[in-house]
Amino acid sequence: MIKKSNVEYNGETFKLEGKEIQEKETRAKDLAGYFLDSAAYQQLDPETLMYRVEFQDNGLVEGTPGGLYFGITHLCPGVVGEEYFLTKGHFHAKRDTGEYYFGLQGHGLLMMTENGETQLEAVVPGSIHYIPGNTAHCLINTGTGMLSVSACWQTESGHDYLPSEEMFPQRVLRDTTSVPVIKMNP
Repeated sequence: MIKKSNVEYNGETFKLEGKEIQEKETRAKDLAGYFLDSAAYQQLDPETLMYRVEFQDNGLVEGTPGGLYFGITHLCPGVVGEEYFLTKGHFHAKRDTGEYYFGLQGHGLLMMTENGETQLEAVVPGSIHYIPGNTAHCLINTGTGMLSVSACWQTESGHDYLPSEEMFPQRVLRDTTSVPVIKMNP
């Protein structure tokens, strides 16, 4: 007998469908201290949805050696002041573990910092990104629509959410022509 998968990817909606799918939402109130323009941040409704992560609950507990997780991040478009919406960003708690990202829809950037050196990669539909171990990483939506990115990471990786300025020495801002520009943290 051939068993059907419990989870499928819907390429039209860019979402996971099926049983055992978990979702986590991050709202503006969860990103206090992440944006340079604190006055603009204070103007946001604290319940503004910044991004949503959906992932397959495969029954593995975080920290289990040898397993994998699969999920999709949906990062909303927008700016706080002139800084693009972004994900919280993190190191892995088990620092030497890597991760893959795959662009599904939208336009954005993957910011990666290792040993104080920052690299930005364009995230577009079909782009594949390897995030090495010991690297802080976050997504930035520079487009006008939703940025959806799938990810595959080890169950033992975990997350270490340090203050943003400790992980990322640079910021990505929108200039007057809506083009992303890089600025060093003050």
